[in-house]
Amino acid sequence: MASIFTKIIAREIPGHFVWEDDLCIAIMTIMPIRDGHCMVIPKEEVNHWDDVPEATARHLMTVSQRVAKAVKAVVPCKRIGVSIIGIEVPHTHIHLMPMDTTADMDFRNSREVSQESLAAHAAKIREQLLAKGYTEAQVGQD
Repeated sequence: MASIFTKIIAREIPGHFVWEDDLCIAIMTIMPIRDGHCMVIPKEEVNHWDDVPEATARHLMTVSQRVAKAVKAVVPCKRIGVSIIGIEVPHTHIHLMPMDTTADMDFRNSREVSQESLAAHAAKIREQLLAKGYTEAQVGQD
């Protein structure tokens, strides 16, 4: 059965996209720890991150850096924390979380936010990416 991320990639389930290219997407998480919390997800459904093909893994990290810089421009924070856990969804995904302390990466602090808030943050992040010339941010799927 397809993962929830595969369904989002296929547009069977809505998502707040900030990036899309041939290998991956970046979307806002529906249960953020902090505003701006998003995920970079390979289009290929791979359960364990250490099984992702090396070229795709490198690409995911490059996209993660680009999206992280855009998030930092939108959400005041000291750093963007990175986490690859993979327990909740059997499809590799990289969490990018604005943080000021390590407590800002505690998933027990995740909360549901409005679709309007997710859409607004996605739009601001896309705007930053587009300003840097990344046309992959022209996804507009909100």
